[in-house]
Amino acid sequence: MPVWDDLVGQERVSEQLAAAARDADALVTATTASAPVPEASRMTHAWLFTGPPGSGRATAARAFAAALQCVSPDRALGGMPGCGFCDGCHTSLVGTHADVEIVRTDLLSIGVKETRDLVRRAQLSPAVGRWQVIVLEDADRLTEGAGNVLLKAVEEPAPRTVWLLCAPSVEDVLPTIRSRCRLLTLRTPPVEAVADILVRRDGVEPDVAAVAARATQGHIGRARRLATDPSARRRRAAVLKLPLRIDDVGGCLKAAQELIDTASEDAKQLAEEVDVKETEELKAALGAAQGGRMPRGTAGVMKELEDRQKRRRTRTQRDSLDLALVDLTMFYRDVLALQLGSRLAIANADADDVLQRLARGSAPESTLRRIDAIAACREALDRNVAPLLAVEAMTMALRAG
Repeated sequence: MPVWDDLVGQERVSEQLAAAARDADALVTATTASAPVPEASRMTHAWLFTGPPGSGRATAARAFAAALQCVSPDRALGGMPGCGFCDGCHTSLVGTHADVEIVRTDLLSIGVKETRDLVRRAQLSPAVGRWQVIVLEDADRLTEGAGNVLLKAVEEPAPRTVWLLCAPSVEDVLPTIRSRCRLLTLRTPPVEAVADILVRRDGVEPDVAAVAARATQGHIGRARRLATDPSARRRRAAVLKLPLRIDDVGGCLKAAQELIDTASEDAKQLAEEVDVKETEELKAALGAAQGGRMPRGTAGVMKELEDRQKRRRTRTQRDSLDLALVDLTMFYRDVLALQLGSRLAIANADADDVLQRLARGSAPESTLRRIDAIAACREALDRNVAPLLAVEAMTMALRAG
């Protein structure tokens, strides 16, 4: 299965990347044989993948990295790079290729130190592959200082190094960096395409896949989780009941607290396994005996790990809370569609009775104000407002309409 099959609903992007990978092959061949470099090459040293959440930015970057490292014998016969079966493709996709560095963060930002390590790595020649590929999945999380460090590497790249940066939009990356990258914009995949891949690749029942794809409006990762994780479906059902529980001030405050508690529990659940494994591995690496005391001089290292785990839990909690707010936004968007008699497909068709009830009981203007209140809450959370205060203000605004 070619690596491009992982890009759901992104045919145009797949074609562009496949053409660039073919030109990259020609560039390597020309350099090795000391032949003239082909003109008008579609290959370049830095790429910026943008698109809405769930569009598959990181998937596209990984697929391109695999195509650049493809060692399929069919390539010599004119075959397309990115077969998906050879050792180069497989190790690139799973993240074990010696010349493909995949960087993603569980923290709120990527700092100068981590970026300098990447830049040093980018100066190395490929060890076993054709290119040294750096995939930065969270380029939008670079601090300003880290962005300036990266700029120098993108501005003066090593001969066989390729930077693949991923961000929601071009505005999330420094203008000086994005001006030196080739831009590829991905779209939100069609709901039908997402449902189809859930059935084919994950073995999900067609009815469940259709509901999950429609509820997440084409977000591949969220659709997969919703279709395969019963607890995710329960959490979403609880969020969609929130509009019915804010009839008075007490109900607003209680609903806000439950929303925060659910996000915290989510973060704790996701972090527990990873944290325990990381801690045990670090203790073993530092020479601690099984169940024994830590060697002298290791307290600082352990404290650094604890701080990093704490920051990761904070980000996970915010991500979980933001996901709930996105679901709530989609709910009120469906209410508005019913009020205006729109032909727009209803995302939360499984909650049709609640949607109809709210659509009849309020005006479109009130629904728009409620959507604005959710957006204001998300912005407040981005500015580090205390989550409980932000959510309480939102539930009160939802009640007011």
